[in-house]
Amino acid sequence: MRRGRTWTKLKEKLWRSEMAAQEEFFADTCAAFIEYCPTFMVLTGIPKIPYSPSAGPADVLCFKHYNAEEVLMGRKMEDWLRFSVKYYTFHDRDMAPEGSTLEESNRNLDEITDLALQLQSQTGVRVLWVTCNLFAHPRYMNGAATNPDCHVLAYAGAQVKKGLDTAQKLGAQNFVFWGGREGFLSIHNTDVAAELKHMANFFKMAVSKCAHDYGIHSKSEYREKIGLKCQFLIEPKPKEPCKHQFGMLGSVDSNTGSPDLGWDTDQFPMDIRNATLVMKTIIEQGGLQPGGLNFDAKVRRESTDLEDLFIAHIGAMDTFARGLRNAVRIIEDGIIPGMVKDRYSSFSHGIGQKMEEGSASLEEMEVRILTLVF
Repeated sequence: MRRGRTWTKLKEKLWRSEMAAQEEFFADTCAAFIEYCPTFMVLTGIPKIPYSPSAGPADVLCFKHYNAEEVLMGRKMEDWLRFSVKYYTFHDRDMAPEGSTLEESNRNLDEITDLALQLQSQTGVRVLWVTCNLFAHPRYMNGAATNPDCHVLAYAGAQVKKGLDTAQKLGAQNFVFWGGREGFLSIHNTDVAAELKHMANFFKMAVSKCAHDYGIHSKSEYREKIGLKCQFLIEPKPKEPCKHQFGMLGSVDSNTGSPDLGWDTDQFPMDIRNATLVMKTIIEQGGLQPGGLNFDAKVRRESTDLEDLFIAHIGAMDTFARGLRNAVRIIEDGIIPGMVKDRYSSFSHGIGQKMEEGSASLEEMEVRILTLVF
């Protein structure tokens, strides 16, 4: 037991040394960046990217398909394709390093978001979403909202509260719940029902403010209390654990990976067929507002030219523009929507209609089958 405690203390000491080094590097990097490029001179030589549909293959710094002002189905392309080039997103611990206490972490976040607020007013770039990093710190090794230790869950709640306050401060359009460590490793030591209940209550606490401490048993929305006007989003992971999870989209993480690999490689999306299906779904649900298409992607390690970053964004934006045009044609020609409607036509009359309305009974189902003449 003594040896185990010694090893635990040693690991904690090593971890704190690593965190201190990261914080020092973060501070030095930010200071150097602000001093070196106060007017973004690092981008000197990159012109404004024009729309040039007739450009040749050697012209890479132009859009061949993305035309922001083009109107499709009553809406500008830039409104259908809410790219995060005009927005930025962040985890709280990406924006400012975690301190040794919650108070210190909150002060760090306040200091850097004061600067972010100034830069937003100077550039017009806005916050698409804010989220809290509830997975990187060792305290979250067994989850945050599903952690078996109430103290850890309470810490996560305090962190989310500060995240909501930060979202309000910066005018974020969305707040994301990303449960990177939620779940379990072994069913033998896990009370699944309890953990799911705790997670549900965690979401409710984030949305609503209970006033039981003051003898009041009513609830008022916390976002209304602090003046936060945003949409709440939950970030799922495809195939983690289910292939198909939700029937709705609030915002899209617009990156891709190699189909023959089993991990996320954060590549810019270049598959027109996939983009077509994505945009068809987005159109059919009326758009993504206030969400957007967030390029959570990066150029490859072998890239050494600043232009590569622009070429990658241009290619991905053109891919979605082509996908949007394809999706509009699919919807407007009516062939596939008509096929889908015909496929479910048996629910438009008789027992099918009653089933659709929720008024059919099992007895009626049995009678139909017993009396049906083939």
